[in-house]
Amino acid sequence: KARLMIRNLALLATAALAGCTSGPDYARPPLPASPAIDGGQFLRSPVPTLAAAPGPWWQGLNDPVLDGLIEQGLTHSPTIAAARARVSQARAQARIARAATLPLGGVSAAGAYVDLPDNAPGGSGGSESLFVSGFDARWEIDLWGGARRMAESRRAEAEAADAELTDAQVQLSAEIARTFIALRAAQARHEALDQRLGIEARLAGLAEQQVRAGTSARQPLEAARAAQSRSRTNLAAISAEVAVLSDTLDVLVGKAPGGGTPVRAGTIPLPPEALAIGDPSQMLARRPDIRSAERLLQARTAGIGAAKARRLPSLSLMGLVGLGGPDGSDLFASSRIAVAAIPRLSWNIFDFGRSAAAVRGAQAGRDAALADYEGRVLAALLDAEASLARFGAARTAYAEALAQAGHADEIARLETQRSSAGSASQADALRAQAQAVDAQIARIEARAGLGAAYVALSKALGFGWQPGADEVAGR
Repeated sequence: KARLMIRNLALLATAALAGCTSGPDYARPPLPASPAIDGGQFLRSPVPTLAAAPGPWWQGLNDPVLDGLIEQGLTHSPTIAAARARVSQARAQARIARAATLPLGGVSAAGAYVDLPDNAPGGSGGSESLFVSGFDARWEIDLWGGARRMAESRRAEAEAADAELTDAQVQLSAEIARTFIALRAAQARHEALDQRLGIEARLAGLAEQQVRAGTSARQPLEAARAAQSRSRTNLAAISAEVAVLSDTLDVLVGKAPGGGTPVRAGTIPLPPEALAIGDPSQMLARRPDIRSAERLLQARTAGIGAAKARRLPSLSLMGLVGLGGPDGSDLFASSRIAVAAIPRLSWNIFDFGRSAAAVRGAQAGRDAALADYEGRVLAALLDAEASLARFGAARTAYAEALAQAGHADEIARLETQRSSAGSASQADALRAQAQAVDAQIARIEARAGLGAAYVALSKALGFGWQPGADEVAGR
């Protein structure tokens, strides 16, 4: 009997493996037709095009302080910790779904007592006892591939969670870099404004001397005092900006505001002279939000097959091999071998449209995932085009700001020489120095704008974010 049951199990397993898989097979959708893809339009921006960029993009800014902050944020940020937890949860669900395609075995022991009346059918009245123990197995045979489709769906969802973790890392690293650049720029502007305030104080002192000497009207004095007031107001605003940006950096790296993330005033980082752009298809493959949307599309497509399989008959098998009999001592008698095989066929024919509605819902979920994927691709192309355009404009603006600052410094130097030689007033020299400081502030802002544009470009093109080992292993 045991050999007969094993043979039947083998036949059922063969039938299950040969069974069809319900639902549509997934095929990665082609990229939407777009001029940016077909003509490579966003490669025409005035930015060098080289080979693919190796390593994390922020290393191109060549700032060890920024490198440390981003590493700290990726390690300690609660946002990243939550994304990692969602990855672990999705992988656990994938393992559960994969295990559902296999038999479930265990060890069990049971006892039953039945007391039948004397007038029971067949005249078998009286009491009976049954004791049995051994190995049991239960198997929901995947005739239509519904369990395999569900395992496919859960695996794709785990891969999407991996991509979402990478996307969270992209967002966080970009936000840390933007905040860091803005903080360095605010510190530099504060230093420059403090310098300008000193020049304005000297101008106000000269104007006051001239008024007292009766050699000048009060208008220049009042103008100098008004300029001083504006500079003090701007200094107060920048001081508050520095404090807010410092607190923001604390939170981004996983600390409480004011938690002591020291960022001293220093050079505003500049992007590398040459950037690796690549072609549009490489850009789309690098972006984790695109990978996440594509993986969710496969998950929803597999969900259609799982829903269709639930409309068909299901076959399950429960088997038992052990020891048993009408007496408790039979549990330990090697001669009392008990064998049981209980197949069960079920089919929810009359479910009043539940299964059909589930299939339609799964198909609608797939359609929504496809539309979301296509929308993300188009948004990514627009993001890349806009980021390249802004980066090119920022490079031009920084070059012009450098030239203007150089001209203003030269004018201030010449006016100072003329003032020392007596051919120009000291006030004219001080005003030229104030204009040089204004040009310096404009250069600071242009340099910060170029750094911020590089951060946005790196994020848009997915620099330094290839699918990681964990993500590949999860497939």
